[in-house]
Amino acid sequence: MTTEIHIKGLEGLQALLDTLPARIEKNIVRGGLRAAARVVEAEAKRLCPVGKTGALRDSVHVSMHSHRGRVQALIEAGGGKVYYAAMVEYGTARHWIKPKNRKSLFVAGLLREAVDHPGAKKQPFMRSAIDTRAQDAIETLSAYIGQRLDKIEAGK
Repeated sequence: MTTEIHIKGLEGLQALLDTLPARIEKNIVRGGLRAAARVVEAEAKRLCPVGKTGALRDSVHVSMHSHRGRVQALIEAGGGKVYYAAMVEYGTARHWIKPKNRKSLFVAGLLREAVDHPGAKKQPFMRSAIDTRAQDAIETLSAYIGQRLDKIEAGK
């Protein structure tokens, strides 16, 4: 589940950031992306269907990565014991569940050779969060960078 949002028309901002030392530029961009991603993260957690444990909602988080000068903010769900995040987001088709290491399954107090699962309806929460809060995230990014640049200007 990866969606990239590209913002066009940032040439002036990039020119301004290029006048700063690379470390400060990287920190400003990284902080701004994290702040913007947190807006979408909060919406994804709000929209996430919650079962008995809330493990899927709790697995939604922001992680920052940089590679060859490119900084990314990722909003991820699932992982570890919450392997079913994509199944909730996209749904599942009708399928048969068969035992892997045994002759039968024990379901609802009965032994079965296989179970016909009707599938699951999709309950998109990640994509919906991006769709509804993308503009707010961009505004948060803009405000964060503006505040940081104002502090740098005031310090000079």
